[in-house]
Amino acid sequence: MRIARYTTGEDPTYGIVQGEPGHEIVAEIQGDPLYQPIVPTGVQVPLEDVRLLAPVIPRSKVIGIGKNYADHAAEMGSEAPLEPLMFLIPNTAVVGPGDPVVMPRQTAEVHYEGELAVVIRRICKDVPPERVKDVIYGYTCANDVTDRAAQASDSLWTEGKSRDTFTPLGPWIRTDLDPADVPVRLSDDRQPGTQASTRGLARGVTEVLGYLTSIMTLHPGDVVLTGAPGPSLRLHPGGTSIVSIPAIGDLVNSVMLAEKSSPAMELAGPDRATGKVIVR
Repeated sequence: MRIARYTTGEDPTYGIVQGEPGHEIVAEIQGDPLYQPIVPTGVQVPLEDVRLLAPVIPRSKVIGIGKNYADHAAEMGSEAPLEPLMFLIPNTAVVGPGDPVVMPRQTAEVHYEGELAVVIRRICKDVPPERVKDVIYGYTCANDVTDRAAQASDSLWTEGKSRDTFTPLGPWIRTDLDPADVPVRLSDDRQPGTQASTRGLARGVTEVLGYLTSIMTLHPGDVVLTGAPGPSLRLHPGGTSIVSIPAIGDLVNSVMLAEKSSPAMELAGPDRATGKVIVR
């Protein structure tokens, strides 16, 4: 099942994406499916007539796992660590399909990576391997954007990963996916694409979630990025970035350069939680 969060110009709502590519419709459901059973309202809208939003706004956190593929660790000049390399991303970095990734002006070394992301279903701590499936709501595509210059100067990677718009998610959540061998593809309008598979994970979803929940409590809607399976690509202002997981869909985002200066208060665009324009 594919669960989307979307707007038709009103308040955001959730729906089930149905149909074949090019002919999909969104069947609206009541409330937030993370917190209540799925109940269709009977309203159906063509997918082309909705604006897709980030399928989930993490209630408390996004957790990234670094160097979780041997090939990607080698690209960064090291080996996969003995224990999962964990970093935190604020939920303010999350945007949805079609939203722009905003590059800072002070560096051109901004790269993106495609990752399989896990969406958590329920509050959980110290989850044994046999119960991990019970705490997973589903999976979505993640675009893990990094300011490489800032990352190099910060051992925690916080500055390089945490800028607004640096964690696009979407296009929806797939609830019935087997994550063991999932192709992940990167492409854009300027560079040859790359492809790798989650079968190259140093630590799979079960081990990662077991490790994370031994350290901290996860909440419904928290998102775990499982790691980049292949080389990253550089972002270019005016271009696009595309993360494709065929079993889920395509996450497409434009790329823009930040304004030279920002006033203390400005129109910040559509609020990611409500879809409405707000003043930040």
